[in-house]
Amino acid sequence: MKSSTALTVSLLLSTFAPAIVAAQSTGLEDMVGARAGQGEGELQRRGYTSIRAEKGDDRSYAYWWNASRRQCVTIATMEGRYDSIQATTPPDCRKPATLKPATGSSRPPYRPGDNRPGSPAGGPVIDGRAVGLGLVCFGDGSKSGIASGTTWTWNRDRDRYEYGTYNQTTREVFDASLMVQTWDGGGRIRLPRSLIPPINSRGNSGWWDLYDVVVGPDVIRARYRLNGLNKPRIVIDRRTGRITVQGTASYGFRGSCDVIGHEPRKF
Repeated sequence: MKSSTALTVSLLLSTFAPAIVAAQSTGLEDMVGARAGQGEGELQRRGYTSIRAEKGDDRSYAYWWNASRRQCVTIATMEGRYDSIQATTPPDCRKPATLKPATGSSRPPYRPGDNRPGSPAGGPVIDGRAVGLGLVCFGDGSKSGIASGTTWTWNRDRDRYEYGTYNQTTREVFDASLMVQTWDGGGRIRLPRSLIPPINSRGNSGWWDLYDVVVGPDVIRARYRLNGLNKPRIVIDRRTGRITVQGTASYGFRGSCDVIGHEPRKF
């Protein structure tokens, strides 16, 4: 009975308080160091399903979902072995961040004149500031990348073909999810690894502070600083739930947002 109660509490915490998910035990600690090919079968045996994967600078990241535990985990693989396994939020596995309300429950209507949407009871408080609006957004991201390889090229001076390396700029397109929190006078955004360039201001545990935040009745606007040259602009349409992030060159993100604390809706 005690173990059942503990599991119920764990599920509720992972559902309503995404900020503390990273501190939870995944129950997969024994698999760190396992070979990736062999580990996939064991993950499936333990009830996990592969959701998606993305490539980092020196390692790859895979997202696995366990429906019975309602748990999403991120597995970093380096040199063919699991380097780390960490709990993360359900939206990273493309699952709802909140439980669906009971049938017949009401949800607050959109109020064009209200610039300060209320947060759910017991909502997060960041450095003493109550979060007024929490969003989880899904969509398509893009950023500049460098492709390299080897090829034969023609050397006119030496009148012959020569073998060498090449580098060229590419545009990478990928699926991504991000999170946004706003409060009086500010806010922050949590970026997926795929939207963080090699040269960046490092942020704070994956979060970047927002500045020039304007929360209007129809549109929310803000900026964040990736580095000295790239300061992307965020525009969120409160009537449609659409979000646009646009930075320098091909850096950007477009998607739709769900509001935390209620059944997914426009806000």
